[in-house]
Formats: sequence, C-alpha cells, structure tokens
Amino acid sequence: MMRLTGRALRLTVFVGENDLWHHKPLYTEIVHRARAAGLAGASVFRGIEGFGASSLIHTSRLLSLSEDLPVAVVIIDSEERVRAFLPQLDELVTEGLVTLDDCEVIRYVGREPEQAQSPGEPDRKGKKSL
Repeated sequence: MMRLTGRALRLTVFVGENDLWHHKPLYTEIVHRARAAGLAGASVFRGIEGFGASSLIHTSRLLSLSEDLPVAVVIIDSEERVRAFLPQLDELVTEGLVTLDDCEVIRYVGREPEQAQSPGEPDRKGKKSL
C-alpha cells in the first residue's frame, strides 16, 4: 500500500495530443515510464482549448481545429523521486512545457493488491466480479 503525505513536488508536462513517441502517444509513454520508475501516480488531462509556443489556438469547438488538443500529464511524488525522473523527460519531450511546483499532499493512500477471486464471488466492497 502506497502512502504519501506532506511536502511533495508536482510535475506537469504539457504536450499535444498528437505528439508521438515511437508511433504511440507521447503521454502514454510518459505515464508508463513514470510507473516503471515507481512514482506514486500519473494522470493525463485532455484540454478543450489552448495554445503554446506556436500561438496557434487548438480548440474542440471547431471541427477543423479539433486536432492536437493540449494534454497535461500530472505526476506528484517526493522531490527526490520527481527530480530523478526528469532526465527521462529530456529524452521524450522535444516540444512542450515541463513545470515543477511545490505542493502539499493531504492524503494519498494506495489500494491493497486485490486477491484473485472467482467469478460471481463478492469482493471486499460487496461487488461481484464478472
């Protein structure tokens, strides 16, 4: 079970939805590498409108410009662990923005690994598996 409270560092990576790494979405590669590095977690958020260094506005409101919407990958962990991950971003992010912010984690508790259960058997929350 993962626990994290107190001072932490938030890493946010802003890239385009169509940015690729070896023929797959760049944000997917960032998330997979963060997991492999043992970071506490990563989330990807798709923007509905934005612009970057090119000043070209990308928006979901106009069909002709609805491609390559902004995507933010957010990772929060201890400063030491996040900073150790930064060299991987140097390799991956050729266009985009990477920011670091101090933050405070109030509560983060990971789930216990779930034990295998038979189909139809209720889990700890009373839900039946299919």
